[in-house]
Amino acid sequence: MRRLVASLPLALLLAACAPSPAPPSDGSRPASTNAVLGSAEWYAWVDQSLHIDDGHGPARGSDAWNQAVQDKLGQEAPQSKPGSPEWQQSVDALLRTRLPPSS
Repeated sequence: MRRLVASLPLALLLAACAPSPAPPSDGSRPASTNAVLGSAEWYAWVDQSLHIDDGHGPARGSDAWNQAVQDKLGQEAPQSKPGSPEWQQSVDALLRTRLPPSS
């Protein structure tokens, strides 16, 4: 047990020094989870997180897209007006607590 406890800091140090995953080879990159609410990057992150766009879905941020987000979130969906700043903030907070952190 002591040996395991003693080796834990070394394991954490090695994990911290591990290289980051390589970016996708197709040149695309995942949307940032630090995007400004309502920005194109934020919409892309929400879309990617909830798998809203199937290739010919509604335009991000449109009424139909906002309703698709509401439908995906189900009972957890915010009660504020879809698309409003309050709604965006609620969706953002909900996704950050629901989804595993991306690295």
